[in-house]
Amino acid sequence: MSQIRTFLAGATTMASALAAVFFLAGAREPIRHEKFDEITVGRINIVEPDGTKRIVISNKAQFPGDFMQGKEGARPDRNSFAGMLFINEEGTENGGLIQKGGIGADGKISSGLSLTFDRFRQDQALQLLNHDGASHQQTVIKINDVPLYTVTSLADNKRFHEAADKLPPSERQAYWQQLNQQGRLGNNRIWLGSTGDKGAALQLNDAQGRVRMKLVVSAEGNAEIQMLDEAGKVSKTISPTSKE
Repeated sequence: MSQIRTFLAGATTMASALAAVFFLAGAREPIRHEKFDEITVGRINIVEPDGTKRIVISNKAQFPGDFMQGKEGARPDRNSFAGMLFINEEGTENGGLIQKGGIGADGKISSGLSLTFDRFRQDQALQLLNHDGASHQQTVIKINDVPLYTVTSLADNKRFHEAADKLPPSERQAYWQQLNQQGRLGNNRIWLGSTGDKGAALQLNDAQGRVRMKLVVSAEGNAEIQMLDEAGKVSKTISPTSKE
């Protein structure tokens, strides 16, 4: 009997010790590695151990809104797209890939893909875009200057548009120009792509978003370099036939 008591006492001590080790070590279920030949889902949320979403892959029906510091906002303008969103460590959208394509009831094509990379807590700094519509097809790379979020936030941009909508149409251009001169707005700096008339162009803009240089090749193969002033007027053109 004494041997049994000794065994039970030892087993109890061992169990208590193991329980303490697992508790102190933060024991949890072991990571499982599953293998699938095929999986069919409507949406996949890739999350961190604390539940923070990092990538969302979704069909059109379940496509999310936007994310800012862990909170999801409504984006009804995304209701026609499927794709994926990139989300950073704080739970803020960091870019994404969206795509759609079809023929509407009017018989017209509506198709497009967009891959974007956002500045921190801001809008698109880089975009690769393909659009195929009823009248033409266009593929473009855009590189943008986007203000630091402490200078202009996405919420500020929303307020700017709301304020502009309340102004008479004749005053809206001056309102946007003032914000632009203050450095409150984002501007496209480099535009590279195909044009609606089947040409190809590289467009370089200044910090205010004004076009200052164009490198253009037409569908017929005519090439030229255009230099523009602040008003958008061509001040000089260089082509194979131009003379210095």
